[in-house]
Amino acid sequence: MHYQSVSRTKALRRVQTHITSILDELATVAQNAAVSAGEFLCERFTNGTTDTDYRTTDAKAHTDEAAERLVIETIREHYPDHSITAEEAGHLDGNESYRWIIDALDGTNNFLAGIPTFGAAVTAVDSNDNPLTTAVSVPAIEAGTVAFVIGSPVVYGGAGRNNASKIRWELGQTTKRCIQTWAPVVHWGLLSRGALDGYVCLHPDEREQVAGELLASEAGCIVRREGPLSVFAPNQTAVDALFE
Repeated sequence: MHYQSVSRTKALRRVQTHITSILDELATVAQNAAVSAGEFLCERFTNGTTDTDYRTTDAKAHTDEAAERLVIETIREHYPDHSITAEEAGHLDGNESYRWIIDALDGTNNFLAGIPTFGAAVTAVDSNDNPLTTAVSVPAIEAGTVAFVIGSPVVYGGAGRNNASKIRWELGQTTKRCIQTWAPVVHWGLLSRGALDGYVCLHPDEREQVAGELLASEAGCIVRREGPLSVFAPNQTAVDALFE
C-alpha cells in the first residue's frame, strides 16, 4: 500500500506538471499574439493609417482586420487545430478542447478618432468556456477612477438602455470620475494594475469580458453580480458601495 501511494503521488505530480506546462505554453502564445497586435496597432496609430468603413451601427477600421490576422497567424503557428472566435473572422472550427477568443482592436472608435485608448485582447478557454489565460496589450493608457461599460445588447438592441442611463448618472454623482469606456480591455488592464477604483458592466460582450474578468480575478478584485449587472473593485467595501 505504501508503494502504491507513492506511485499515485508521483503520477499526480507528473499530471500537475504537464498541466502547468500546457498553461505556460498557452500564456506565452497569448502574450506573443497580443503584443504583435499591439505593436502593429501602435505603428498604424502613430502613422495615422486608419482606413475605415463607416456602417449604420459602427465604424470598422481595416487595421482591425489586419491586427486580427496577425493574432490568428500567431495562434495557428503553435496550435493549428484549436478553434478560434474572432470579431472579424467569426468562428473558425477546430479542436473544441481549446478555444481562442480574440478582440484584436478594442476601442475602434477611439483609434479612429485619434484617442490613444485602445488595445488587443487574446484569451484561451477550455471546452467548458472557462478562461485559462489571457493577454492584453495596451499601447497607450488613460487613467481614471471608475469605468462603466455597456455591451452590444444595450448599444444596438436597446436592452437595459434606460437602466444604463440611470447607472451612468448615479456613477457620475457618486464617484470622482466615471469613464464610459469604449475600449473595455484597456480599462480592465488599468483595474488590474490598481489605476482604477472600480469597474461596472451592463450586458458586457464576451470577447472583452472573459479577458477582463480573468485579469480582475488574478489581481484579487471582488465581484458582485445581479442579472446583467456586475461590479468589480479591489475590496468588498468598494464593491458594495459601487453596487448600491
